[in-house]
Amino acid sequence: MVRALVTDYVHPLLIDGLKERGYEVDYNTNVNMDTLPEVIHRYTLVVINSKIRMFKDIIDLAPMLKFICRLGSGLEIIDLEYAAKKNIQVINTPTGNNNAVAEHAMGMLLALANNLIRADREVRQFQWNREKNRGWELKGKTLGIIGFGHTGSQFAKKLSSWELNILSYDKYRSEYGPEWDFVDKVALEDILNKSDVISLHLPMTEETRNFVDWDFINRCKDKVIILNTSRGKVVKTLDLVEALEEGRVGGACLDVFENEKPHTYSHSETNTYTRLNSMENVVLSPHIAGWTFESLEKIAQVTLNKIDFAI
Repeated sequence: MVRALVTDYVHPLLIDGLKERGYEVDYNTNVNMDTLPEVIHRYTLVVINSKIRMFKDIIDLAPMLKFICRLGSGLEIIDLEYAAKKNIQVINTPTGNNNAVAEHAMGMLLALANNLIRADREVRQFQWNREKNRGWELKGKTLGIIGFGHTGSQFAKKLSSWELNILSYDKYRSEYGPEWDFVDKVALEDILNKSDVISLHLPMTEETRNFVDWDFINRCKDKVIILNTSRGKVVKTLDLVEALEEGRVGGACLDVFENEKPHTYSHSETNTYTRLNSMENVVLSPHIAGWTFESLEKIAQVTLNKIDFAI
């Protein structure tokens, strides 16, 4: 019997589905990078999330491995080239949570535009500050989407009836098709020059690391709003914080961060994030944009479908 290792919390559908396909499943969410090398040799299939890195040193310890299944979309945690060399099929599930990410991005943007986080906090403290919390509307604004893949396109679809001007830039997508006629495909400079709001939907690669830095910001429209629900290292946090403090950036919605482990912050990181966390023109969440009950099940089903297709 072939064996599968599931290292993170998943919907029962995935466990049951693997068993139905003949796998003996070890569902162990306590496995980490310290313990994985001791057990990985037993498995034909491994299901991972962000805490596990499948690089050459681990892959070399897994002579029977045929599948690496990534819950979600990000593939920076897998050495794709080496996996291919070893004839290991890599499966990810961007269509399992792209709707969840798009809805979360919308929620963050609306919360920022209408001062909902501050207003909620003040009402709970019996403060009634209507003028202080006057918001702004999306209608008539220009929204720029950088990265028009699974999540970027879903975000555009959500906003298609909101009477916005929607621009997009994707270096690796030449055609969009007729269903995206409401989206103007433009150059990056057009996004920066024209957008009131810029939403980032990029993978984590060396090309996108620190994609948003002072140079990027200085090329943007004044008081631009920046949303990031993709990968934290796409944004150089210190540059964004300084731009927010100076008023060069009008606000930010961040679900992802350069360092997502607060207990590991250096002194300088603590200072940077303390400054960010104190701002009222930002909306922050702990990398949960794709984290819904529905996406948990959809990711399980997409994983199983892809395994079936690959076999």
